[in-house]
Amino acid sequence: MSKKTGTSKAPKEHWKDEPDDHDYPAAVVFLRLLMPEVAARAVVERIQSAELVHQKAKDLLRASRLELLPVDNVHVAKDLVRVKKGQKLSPVLLVRGSVPTGVALTVADGYHRICASYHLDEDADVPCRLADLAAPRSTGRGGREA
Repeated sequence: MSKKTGTSKAPKEHWKDEPDDHDYPAAVVFLRLLMPEVAARAVVERIQSAELVHQKAKDLLRASRLELLPVDNVHVAKDLVRVKKGQKLSPVLLVRGSVPTGVALTVADGYHRICASYHLDEDADVPCRLADLAAPRSTGRGGREA
């Protein structure tokens, strides 16, 4: 019996290979609350070109310092229904945090999908597109700074 859902066999979420088209504009709308729109658009462009990586739902919540939304949250509940129906969820869009500056991971789009995944299995691998806040700087010698 699953401790998360109270069922004997929790449905396993399925993920799309690519974020939905509307996820990127939604990320811009969210990020422009935190930075000027031109910067938000530049970050989302870096997210779009980022490689798809997988991270555990529990680690995404910890790194973002966000609270787990409850199963009865309207958006989490909707995603849980999608999973139960076998529909695929869109990968999440992230901006890397910084330990030295104390900046948490920013979930630009997909917070409710992370929470739905956690409710199903906190160790589930969530597909993500992850980009840095700032573009890497050139060293002027043909390379890039680390």
